[in-house]
Amino acid sequence: MLERYFIRPETIDRIRASWIKEPIEQYVAWLTERGCAPRTFCHRVPILRQFGEFARARGASTWEALPEHLDAFVSAWVRERARQRGLQEPRPRFASEVRRPIEQMLCLVVPGFTGRGRPRRTATPFHDQVPGFFAALREERGLREETVRHYGHHLARFEAYLGAHGFHDLRSLSAVVVSGFLTESSPGLAKTSLRDRCGVLRVFLRYLQRERLLPADLSGAVEAPNVYRLAGLPRSITWDEVRHVLEVVDRRTPTGKRDYAMLLLLVTYGLRAREVAALTLDDCDWRRERLRVPERKADHSTAYPLSPLVGAALLDYFQHGRPKTTARPMFFRVVAPVSPLGHAAVSSRAAHYLRKAGVVVPRPGSHTLRHTCVQRLVDADFSLKVIGDYVGHRSPASTEIYSKVAIEALRKVALGDGEDVL
Repeated sequence: MLERYFIRPETIDRIRASWIKEPIEQYVAWLTERGCAPRTFCHRVPILRQFGEFARARGASTWEALPEHLDAFVSAWVRERARQRGLQEPRPRFASEVRRPIEQMLCLVVPGFTGRGRPRRTATPFHDQVPGFFAALREERGLREETVRHYGHHLARFEAYLGAHGFHDLRSLSAVVVSGFLTESSPGLAKTSLRDRCGVLRVFLRYLQRERLLPADLSGAVEAPNVYRLAGLPRSITWDEVRHVLEVVDRRTPTGKRDYAMLLLLVTYGLRAREVAALTLDDCDWRRERLRVPERKADHSTAYPLSPLVGAALLDYFQHGRPKTTARPMFFRVVAPVSPLGHAAVSSRAAHYLRKAGVVVPRPGSHTLRHTCVQRLVDADFSLKVIGDYVGHRSPASTEIYSKVAIEALRKVALGDGEDVL
């Protein structure tokens, strides 16, 4: 395995002469499975070998004793790195770049070792005090897993607020505390986001009162902002802007081939980022020229005719951009670890190209292209029922927002006297 990444025989000999050669080779195999670039091996393996010699000089004789010497090695490495660069104070990243590969190796060979890792927010806020809340959301209310994560997102903020202000017991909650949280967390939130946060908080407070963790129902202290239907405009862009966005994609690279295919899926079929991320190779029926979208928001699937332009982009990505893997998901990361692309990454890539193309739109992202697809169908005089079915709207009310304005007609009025339109 080492011969794949190191050319000089003396380098390989030095690594295999180390008393921790077996953990190093296990780590190299682990990195290979994750699809890491060759430069990653050239940077990390020498660190591991030096760590082994450092620990042995301090008396380590077994792999289980290695964690005891990790902090000392990191400190010595950081000081030496700062000295080599002529810095009076070491940079924070020096410690992380040396600690991470060592901890990853130790996790492979030392039973029970976990390391510091990256700090992660608890997935279930208030689990110690209210262990049954999230189970009640799933079992009693029948909420989807994505909606349960949405509850966790907002309640994690509430938990952090209470901890920062010394309220560690939910029985000490009061209307003043709840109002204070909403007042402090509302800046920077859109009205719809604040409305959602208030709704989550109401459900949580009612559950606390039902479980007798609160003597009274405090949900009445949560005042949500008024959000009116059809109050916002669609976030669509012109078709010329769509062409410009597609033109700025560098399709010579694997990343560009992947992103170009994703952008076409978003704007051609009006897919959501989550639906694009969930696509697999099995969803392309090349014989019948069909594209199947199985995981729609409304719990149904849709089959579309496979556009020649979309099909060509997908084929180019599959042949020249997609990592060599037996996994079935359609879109993958192009850097290690090689894993399926998530919905947040799909939306982020769409926002990246919108900004790169200089297209100014509120909240750029994948939904901008979805709105553009729907607006184009509206301008083509398709009925709202047909449009809703095409893009997978659960209710006709979701499509009504596109019926209130004729975007292209208003643009013509704004650019001229508007007589031809009127």
